[in-house]
Amino acid sequence: MQAIDIEHLSKTYAGGQKAVRDLSFTFGEGEVFGFLGPNGAGKTTTVKLLTGMLTPTSGRCRILGIDPAAQPEQVHALCGVVTEHAQMYDTLTGLENLQFFASLYGTGPEQSLARAREVLQLLRLEDAADQKLATYSSGMRQRLSLARCLMHRPRILFLDEPTAALDPESVQNVNQLIQNLAQSEGITIFLCTHQLRYAQEICTRYGLMSHGRLLALGTLNELRARLFSHSTLRIRASHIQEAPQALKPDADGCFTMPIACEEKVPEVVRQLVQSGAHIYEVEIIRPTLEDIYFSLTKER
Repeated sequence: MQAIDIEHLSKTYAGGQKAVRDLSFTFGEGEVFGFLGPNGAGKTTTVKLLTGMLTPTSGRCRILGIDPAAQPEQVHALCGVVTEHAQMYDTLTGLENLQFFASLYGTGPEQSLARAREVLQLLRLEDAADQKLATYSSGMRQRLSLARCLMHRPRILFLDEPTAALDPESVQNVNQLIQNLAQSEGITIFLCTHQLRYAQEICTRYGLMSHGRLLALGTLNELRARLFSHSTLRIRASHIQEAPQALKPDADGCFTMPIACEEKVPEVVRQLVQSGAHIYEVEIIRPTLEDIYFSLTKER
């Protein structure tokens, strides 16, 4: 069964604003899917359609085979949602907040207490369990929001900028948690972000959005192969006497050349060494997710 299945999904708001335009894609369980694009690209509207908060203007979508527009309660029982700004109760402690939200899913007091302590430890918030939420920093609030959506053991997590306001150590912890949830527990992660460098570190597949349209879909290597015919070989060396004609000096005192495949690297290095060059560093620079996105938007 596919975790998420979308066919020709569109949403037009009152007044004619087309937020999502003929969106189609699908992916399986256990993936970390990066849904990427700037503000206004249609990411949040898509999540609201997938979780039954909005009804599509046309097209259809399914969450684990369930239509969220027709059966939103069933979808909510299977999903967790973390927004950029965590909304919980300042007058309750972190532990009490988690127990309250667990009760909304029908979890009993003993089970909710045990699960709350478990996820607080998972997010490294156990020392703040009995503090009022009003005393939490923005980063702690964000981690508690992630803990809250894990209380009912969801099969799909929708994360909207999950590392916003987090310090570098907390970002690393959340990234490890996301990857563990996908790899060890088979939870599907639907990650919405405009931070392309961050998404490149953590996601397994990507959907790139602009103005409500899907520009491209695939793994990083698939997207690279579609848009770029070569990578860049960068060499830091001295005493270069003879070099391939394509090898040119750059502004950092190194030498670069376009290269279509990795198999060409040993040949270039061997030629330089045999000519007397001193090689200090060899690096293949591949197109990044940012390069891919800007290439797509320029193409359009």
